[in-house]
Amino acid sequence: MEFISFEEKDRIGYITLNRPDKRNALNYQVVGELKEAFDMAAASDDTKVVVLRANGKAFCAGADLAYIQQLQKNTFEENLEDSNHLKELFYKIYTHPKVVIAQVQGHAIAGGCGLATVCDFSFTVPEARFGYTEVRIGFIPAIVKVFLIRKIGEMRAKELLLSGELITAERAEEIGLINNVEWGEDLQEAVHRFATGLITNNSGQSMELTKKMIAEVQSMSLEDGLNYAAEMNAKARATEDCRKGISSFLEKKELNW
Repeated sequence: MEFISFEEKDRIGYITLNRPDKRNALNYQVVGELKEAFDMAAASDDTKVVVLRANGKAFCAGADLAYIQQLQKNTFEENLEDSNHLKELFYKIYTHPKVVIAQVQGHAIAGGCGLATVCDFSFTVPEARFGYTEVRIGFIPAIVKVFLIRKIGEMRAKELLLSGELITAERAEEIGLINNVEWGEDLQEAVHRFATGLITNNSGQSMELTKKMIAEVQSMSLEDGLNYAAEMNAKARATEDCRKGISSFLEKKELNW
């Protein structure tokens, strides 16, 4: 891969955006390489948690505008294929079997903010800015809004998507767009510590099933959601991880996940 790297260390799979000269902007190739890297992480037994990070000053500036300009010459069918390419990436991250943490070391704008939105957790630095600026250039934040409304609700989503304004990291944390602003602490160290805690303390299978259920239950009716939850609850009791966890707790043995 030219613009994305994937490496594993301490049971963490690191996916790194490496196009700093373009502020890690997204184009067809970058999106494709991200999809490939997330597939690698999903298939690897050596990765239990995934960290999405970036090199350079910006986390991701969104779509490469030169690339968008080229796409204006495309047919509707060609542009739909390109849009589906990005949709598939966001969906792949949102439904990934491993927990995904965004390590946002700089500005996350438009599609770049979308990347942070679809991750399960996001950690950032105080100086980072977040926002969806598409309406300011005559474009629309079409795909990300599906995930954003789920994450922060309609009112807050409208505030961001219709204004096109950039907000501070502190404000992003306040409205639930991100999880943690690391004030005066090394971002990489904080993310590694959090990821290590998930790896050490939690069943990977349990985290995978819980994440899957969170994604699926929101589109169900109350009755269907409860029936689905009861069924998954019953199935979970028969898993090897559940047997191991309960046995270790009752016998006061240290768990080694």
